[in-house]
Amino acid sequence: MEGNPEFYSKIKAIALDIDGVMTSGMLIPLGDGDLLRIMDAKDSFAVRFAGQQGYIICFISGGKTEALVSRCLHMGCREENLYLGTRGKLAAFNDFCTRNSLDPSEVMYFGDDIPDTQVLAAAGIGVAPSDAATEAKDAADIVSEFPGGQRCVRTEIEKMMRAQGTWYFDPDKYDRIF
Repeated sequence: MEGNPEFYSKIKAIALDIDGVMTSGMLIPLGDGDLLRIMDAKDSFAVRFAGQQGYIICFISGGKTEALVSRCLHMGCREENLYLGTRGKLAAFNDFCTRNSLDPSEVMYFGDDIPDTQVLAAAGIGVAPSDAATEAKDAADIVSEFPGGQRCVRTEIEKMMRAQGTWYFDPDKYDRIF
């Protein structure tokens, strides 16, 4: 199925967990109570580029800091599609779909751990990084060859967009769209 343009044909939105998907999952506590997270620039670019190409972007994460809010908005997520500090991810996913008039089958979801399993199963395409929990891999449609925070997101978004013919970039317009 994967690699077949039909497999990706219904996707209109991308929803993602953060820790373990956009990052390796490693957290460094900072003195002010915040946590340091490291995100791959190529993963972030793919999310932002997808948003620029018309896909709706959503983040659903248990983490919640001002730095995360800022980074998610930078990647093209509108505030109403930002679900941070979330424990019930399926309820957040269903709210996202309702707010954006999406059927769950129109969403590609990236998740890496047990709290993501319901959403991975409910989404049109569920993607787990190669280092995801066994339960997440079992619930996913795709298990990436890459671990979280290391091109998992970029690779799978690019495959989907190429299959839909939306992965094209005009460098002469770069400064106007980003």
